[in-house]
Amino acid sequence: MNDSPDKLNERRTFLGIILGGIGVVVAGIFSWPLFRFLSPVDKGGKEQQVRIPREKVAVGGAYFFSYQGHPAVLLQLSAGEFRALSAVCTHLGCIVRWVTDAEEFLCPCHGGRFSAAGQVLAGPPPRPLPTYAVSLEGDEILIG
Repeated sequence: MNDSPDKLNERRTFLGIILGGIGVVVAGIFSWPLFRFLSPVDKGGKEQQVRIPREKVAVGGAYFFSYQGHPAVLLQLSAGEFRALSAVCTHLGCIVRWVTDAEEFLCPCHGGRFSAAGQVLAGPPPRPLPTYAVSLEGDEILIG
């Protein structure tokens, strides 16, 4: 081979730049999911509110809906008194059901019982059900 040392250095520099560029692209591809995992989730503000017409929730009844991607429930224990709670049991994540006669929530998986306020009455759940802010706006109930 009759390559001069200058031509070899040019080839090495060129290959180094190409391989470095490929390395940067590959590192970017593999680090993007990690970046998305570690970045904070936008909880949003008013856009994250759920609007429910008042007539959907009977007095003494419960209305199940989805709030920020999770099951939730809206109660009207007495006329005009609304309460919103998570419908996910704090024990193992089962969906609770409302027992109208007893005015309490029952977890079908392991028998956990919660009051209408979300407090643990019996069973294995370690924490009460999380509550959500409720406000009234005309004929609609705003949750969140």
